[in-house]
Amino acid sequence: MGSNNQAAMAAKKKLAADFLRKGVITAVLSGMFYGTYTAFMTYAMSMGIWSTWYGENSGLSAFAVMFLLSALGAAATDTCSAGWALGIATFKGKIGDFFRCIKTKPGMVMVGAAVIGGPIASTCYVVGLQQAGSLVVPISALCPAIGAILGRILFKQELNARMMLGIFICLVASFMIGLTGLGDDAPANLFLGLFFGLLAAFGWGLEGCVAGYGTSMIDPEIGITIRQVTSSLSNLIILVPLFSMISGVNPVSMIAATFTDATSLIWFVVAGFGSYFGFMLWYKGNAMCGAALGMSCNGMFSFWGPFFCWLILGIMFGRSGWTIPPIAWAAAVIMVIGIFTIAMNPLDLFKKQSEGA
Repeated sequence: MGSNNQAAMAAKKKLAADFLRKGVITAVLSGMFYGTYTAFMTYAMSMGIWSTWYGENSGLSAFAVMFLLSALGAAATDTCSAGWALGIATFKGKIGDFFRCIKTKPGMVMVGAAVIGGPIASTCYVVGLQQAGSLVVPISALCPAIGAILGRILFKQELNARMMLGIFICLVASFMIGLTGLGDDAPANLFLGLFFGLLAAFGWGLEGCVAGYGTSMIDPEIGITIRQVTSSLSNLIILVPLFSMISGVNPVSMIAATFTDATSLIWFVVAGFGSYFGFMLWYKGNAMCGAALGMSCNGMFSFWGPFFCWLILGIMFGRSGWTIPPIAWAAAVIMVIGIFTIAMNPLDLFKKQSEGA
């Protein structure tokens, strides 16, 4: 009897370890997909009609170029991502669950989180990318640190000495990235772009706090469908028309031109695919290995973002200006360490390994 119990416990531990390992892999993949989505969205916003809009003779005001086009780029990506989400949910026979869940309290929580993380944070992120390049990605990866602080303020969640150390490490990494502005080849609006990247991190950190309740009760594939549909509609119905009105341009013509420009639209479709899996795997990874560890693994997009921008934009498409300064690479690694420190005690990894052995 004793040997049977030991065998059962060993099998249970092995299953738990395998499940945790799969969860970590899933969460890491989410960060990688986030990096690819960033690169392809940036590429899309340099093709076709976008090259005209960003040109010197576009006729658009500085406000329109910075804010309207960024909101439009985020809207195009989110709309394509919502299309992927709805298509995959329909293919898997889950589209009915989408309409049922969106009416529930967890579903409405997801809607609220999507408004925070979609039209607000995503637009700030695109503004940051256009102004500071891929250096804004590690800054936006501060969202777990900001989420920890907001969780303490809003929901009285734990914020112990270890987590504060992790936040300090992330701030040091952000300062290192800011030092790249001292170089002669730095983007002209580097610090403005980093500021908007910080706003995006704030929005995503707040989204993570709000969405924690909803994602614990909803299938990740349904949760991401609710998020992306809400985000795309909020962008197209609220943010783009608002910025168009301020800029004095016709929002209908801008939106129509965006979705009829085949040259750039194909890359928005690719970016939307990456966005769908990036967020969906984030939700799924959190459910499998816990929000803390899942958040830390997903936060590795502080490395994957610049890496895929360099690989896809710089190497694959031969675009200049996407090389990453050595200090930024080092800062991205340091930020990953800080994110892990916030999310969990690094010593726990060795404890789990020794228990599994």
